[in-house]
Amino acid sequence: MKLKTIAERLGCRLLGDGEIEITGVAGIEHAGPTELTFLSNPKYAAKVKQTRAAAILVDGPLEGVEIACLISENPYLDFARALELFYQPPRPAPGIHPTAVISPSAQLGENASVGACCVIGDGVRIGRNAILHPHVVIYQGAEIGDDFCAHSHAVVREFSRIGNRVILQNGVVIGGDGFGFAKRKDGTHYKIVQSGIAVIEDDVEIQALSAVDRATVGETRVKRGAKLDNLVQVGHASVVGEDNIICAQVGLAGSSILEKDVLLAGQVGIAGHLTIGEGVIATAQSGVPNSVEKGKMISGYPAIESAQWRRAVAVFPRLPELLKRLRQLERRLEELENPPKEKTEADG
Repeated sequence: MKLKTIAERLGCRLLGDGEIEITGVAGIEHAGPTELTFLSNPKYAAKVKQTRAAAILVDGPLEGVEIACLISENPYLDFARALELFYQPPRPAPGIHPTAVISPSAQLGENASVGACCVIGDGVRIGRNAILHPHVVIYQGAEIGDDFCAHSHAVVREFSRIGNRVILQNGVVIGGDGFGFAKRKDGTHYKIVQSGIAVIEDDVEIQALSAVDRATVGETRVKRGAKLDNLVQVGHASVVGEDNIICAQVGLAGSSILEKDVLLAGQVGIAGHLTIGEGVIATAQSGVPNSVEKGKMISGYPAIESAQWRRAVAVFPRLPELLKRLRQLERRLEELENPPKEKTEADG
């Protein structure tokens, strides 16, 4: 595909030879002489001089570098769009595999693709253009919108509600039982029936081996546009807000509420019954025991404002030295406060 064609498709301004033939897209360090790359982070600008790419997506003209440029307001986004010009994931053909088991009372919209060994329970309703890869299981009474895609071994439990254009990667479980037990006098645990549901709104993607538990009563909800990475646990009756980014190995205890545009980096833990305000960012491995106000960036455990945490972490390696100096100062102070007595003739 010619570079000028790519520029037109992406709506970018072309600087350089538009007749260059582009065969693919790659990162700045790995791109070859017929590939398009991108620069979105200024700290990697020095690598532009070493790239072998034929052209680059950038947010402004480059000086001192002889490389064709596509000027973009958002190079990373347009890099993602450019990828789609060269690669589309394979889509299974419409139809139902003969080994699939589908209840007579289930309703599937037109153009559905149901793979081998899928199971669809009683009263299930699924919209148009659904793709169920092999071994997907949809329990009784689940309702799913249009353009649904579930990869192998994804499970949608009973009475869950899923919107349009939702993607479940391999091994995702929607609506599994919440972790609820009442303790008896003898110390044993009585299972609390999880009578609520799980609701996944439009344009949500949940990646491999993550779980969104159903509520004990009421609902657990993942709102529009949220993206959950691998190995994320959403506890019962929690709310994940619009356009949240929840990175790998995050855990939300029950009844956690995340407002809009929250970003939780890897291995963040949220204690239950907390509200995390709009736009909050929690850096990796933060432990959050308290609610957090809108717009804060927090780090550490117990999580505090990131700037304060960075100052504290900078001091940490010096603690042994500081403790030694403190003890020396304490001894000196004690000597000043209690000087040794001078000897007299009477003392002998």
